Amino acid sequence: QVQLVESGGGLVQAGGSLRLSCAASRLTFSFYTMGWFRQAPGKEREFVAAISWGGGGANYADSVKGRFTISRDNAKNTVYLQMNSLEVEDTAVYYCAAQYRGDTSSSYNLRAYGYWGQGTQVTVSS
Repeated sequence: QVQLVESGGGLVQAGGSLRLSCAASRLTFSFYTMGWFRQAPGKEREFVAAISWGGGGANYADSVKGRFTISRDNAKNTVYLQMNSLEVEDTAVYYCAAQYRGDTSSSYNLRAYGYWGQGTQVTVSS
């Protein structure tokens, strides 16, 4: 069974940085678009960032653009989310997701992702 395991969450002060990791197993990692989503208490799960399977193209939610960077290491079957200049509003559970191939449009759509991790908590304090 496909497995995605997030790590790297924690408690940080506003303005600080954190790097999340998502390790994938039992899938051909290089054929999957990888995405990060987040969900704050009482809110819908929302798109954060995604990186394509075929060329390394990335896209971001407007709320994190310029602060977050998504990257992947296909040799390690791992996708990362570098989060800088963190804000209190970034507090949420962050989920890693995998979508077989896909494109720029589908990368924003959580329903297009077939596999999900269990999430890792990120808490930003003021």
